[in-house]
Amino acid sequence: MKEIKVYKKNKFNAEIEVVPDKSITHRAVMLASISCGCSEIQNFSESKDCWSTINAFKNLGVKIEKNKNVLTVYGIGMYGLQQPTKEIDAGNSGTTVRLLSGILAGNEIEVTIVGDESLSKRPMKRIIEPLSLMGAKITAKQENFLPLKILGTKQLKPLTWISELSSAQVKSCILFAGMYANGETVYQEPVKSRDHTERMMKLLNLPIEVYDRRIVIKGKVNKIEPFKIKIPGDISAASYFIAMCLLSKDSNVIIRDVCINPTRMGFVNTLLKMGAQINITNYRIEYNEPVGDIIVKSSKLRSIKIEPEDVPSMIDELPLLAVIATQCDGVTEITGAKELRVKETDRIKAITLELQKMDAKIIERPDGMIIMGNTKLKPAIVDSYGDHRIAMSLAVAGSIIDAETIIKNSDCVDISFPGFWELYNSI
Repeated sequence: MKEIKVYKKNKFNAEIEVVPDKSITHRAVMLASISCGCSEIQNFSESKDCWSTINAFKNLGVKIEKNKNVLTVYGIGMYGLQQPTKEIDAGNSGTTVRLLSGILAGNEIEVTIVGDESLSKRPMKRIIEPLSLMGAKITAKQENFLPLKILGTKQLKPLTWISELSSAQVKSCILFAGMYANGETVYQEPVKSRDHTERMMKLLNLPIEVYDRRIVIKGKVNKIEPFKIKIPGDISAASYFIAMCLLSKDSNVIIRDVCINPTRMGFVNTLLKMGAQINITNYRIEYNEPVGDIIVKSSKLRSIKIEPEDVPSMIDELPLLAVIATQCDGVTEITGAKELRVKETDRIKAITLELQKMDAKIIERPDGMIIMGNTKLKPAIVDSYGDHRIAMSLAVAGSIIDAETIIKNSDCVDISFPGFWELYNSI
């Protein structure tokens, strides 16, 4: 495990691009793999998480070729997945295991999915229960954890699932399984979660209807036509550079070609409420996703209260918001974020402990944090706990500290953002 030294960022003026969107890449690879021909995915994410998905489908018999930053996927049809000769390793990727499970539920093969130590602690009952009701046979450690053994069936039953969670992974899992079911599958969630799956299904002319938080998909999809798609920049990746610019005096940054899907804009919309100078230009729709350039100027920010309904659209950015809150006027409170405790690490505990090492005045709560603003952070040796979001959030904290900050286990950023440290250091 590596450690890295980070230093204060003085006045900067930069124009950058960030890595392609991880969420959209996962879904494109999956749908291309079960299409009926050759699909082309341009500008795909080469994060470790997305490679977990690519390698999973290779092990299921799909031919996938990489040429520079273009992925060619030779789809083998809705029911063409082959019995793998070994376990499918999802690595650190919750998206891989949860979405893939929905597809496997409709294929008559038996597959065991494993993952790394972190993924093996993340809850899977949230997909096991609905998929089992649809007819798939699934066993898991303690009925909740990896390894998962899935035996699919061509006789999946439709399901109406009213979810207690606003989870795009659970939603996508059930919608994928719904493509194979004998009838209409209905999914309803309490707060609208990211909708990349619905958008891509509409792009591919699949029989899906979206009524805000209620989605209906007609089953027994005969085939998915092959397609071409270009993946835009990842708004979650962009958020770290947005934050760095806001907190650094007399600085400006332009981030080109970023996906600005409304279900992913909670972080940016929250920053605007806090007084951030952020503008979006060059807006357009590409492959049914909104895309634009984000222009940011350093800003003096005020505190805010994050309510439970705010959380789904900015769940990945909440540790970063805690960093920003240490520099705001007033006290920031984050509530309704209990889901952070079952991510790659317990992100509430992790960001609280590490920011406290930097002299932040932050209090851990069962479902969030309370953060006092206008705090001068101090240099420290901090730990990411192997969590990419914690590592990048701590890098932003280090960018406003006068002396050297050391981040342990820094190489975990490759899970979502390969090249992060090079881009960070170039500014």
